[in-house]
Amino acid sequence: MKDADDLFDLASLAVAHDETNAFDAVVPPIVQTSLFTFSSYAEMEETYRGLKVRPTYSRGLNPTVRIFEEKLAQLEGAEDALGFGSGMAAISSTIFTFVKPGDRIVCVRHCYPDTYRLNETLLKRFGVTAQYVDGRDQDAVAAALPGAALFYMESPTSWIFETHDIRALAALAKRHDVLTVIDNSWASPVFQRPITMGVDLVLHSASKYLGGHSDVVAGVVAGSNKLIGQIRSATLPYLGGKLSPFDAWLLLRGLRTLPIRMRAHEAAGLSIARRLATHDAVVKVHHPGLGNHLPDGLIGTSGLFSFEFRPGIDIPAFADKLRLFKLGVSWGGHESLVVPAEVVRKQAAGPNSAIDFGIDARCVRLHVGLEGADVLWSDLAGAIDFAARAQT
Repeated sequence: MKDADDLFDLASLAVAHDETNAFDAVVPPIVQTSLFTFSSYAEMEETYRGLKVRPTYSRGLNPTVRIFEEKLAQLEGAEDALGFGSGMAAISSTIFTFVKPGDRIVCVRHCYPDTYRLNETLLKRFGVTAQYVDGRDQDAVAAALPGAALFYMESPTSWIFETHDIRALAALAKRHDVLTVIDNSWASPVFQRPITMGVDLVLHSASKYLGGHSDVVAGVVAGSNKLIGQIRSATLPYLGGKLSPFDAWLLLRGLRTLPIRMRAHEAAGLSIARRLATHDAVVKVHHPGLGNHLPDGLIGTSGLFSFEFRPGIDIPAFADKLRLFKLGVSWGGHESLVVPAEVVRKQAAGPNSAIDFGIDARCVRLHVGLEGADVLWSDLAGAIDFAARAQT
């Protein structure tokens, strides 16, 4: 866990309001407009010549969105940030800014499934290839990096929650002049700040912990003024995945409770993971907090992890018996969720990361919400016992 001073600083930053708000409102206003007009021809000309920065059209710049971007940049220790209408809009806009036909991306295995599908579909169509590496194997990463355009990371990774030495991997990439990008949705800036470890760009599916209420779909990327400026000019105007003012306002609401929510998710998630680790129906729990120590830079854990059933457990019976845990594919909100890997492995079409990365069909991903660890464990334990009796 962070020390008290660090937590206080993050909490203070997350809840601080913009002192320029109209009427000194503690909650920023929603500037719900598509268009901003000019007071004169001269002002319009100055803006178009780049001599004056001001809103003209909300697809490019909106005051409410800008407050969220600036606050997220502060939380991540970055110079600037850009908001998007989804996490995948942030990911695709970022990657397409920095690659061209013939380029190669190095990507850690067990990346987010839609990132994998992006690599294996659209990027391939434009002549960009992806090479997957075990991020725990620094020799393998070092061997893959020469000549790459971009190194894409997650730590912990999706589904299996492998952790990596981010600082060491970022240093390896810099040695080969390779741009580094990381998806930090799992840890949030409360528990991990990759820019302080040398990573160039940090991405979030803001629909997850940043929003925290399962009522907004959004994304964000944070980094240096130069790199964010490149994304702002190269892809943001043309791919169209801009964050809306109302969604930015919802995200600002989420950020105010982010530190306290993350601590609650961490406590409940660890409680459930430790109980699962001793259950005779479970053969493995994939949770970074169950090891002897967390890797450098990861100073807490969230509520998302997975476990594997022993052979013979009736997984459909387990899923249908649950009451507090709902069957759902997202995570990061107040609610607890379950996704069985055997369902994901049956995805109808397209590249399937669960199969290609070898996720066991008996693996089940949990998001532990805020309902309370004891009642959640009662729900899980009852469903597991029922599934064990109903085993096929």
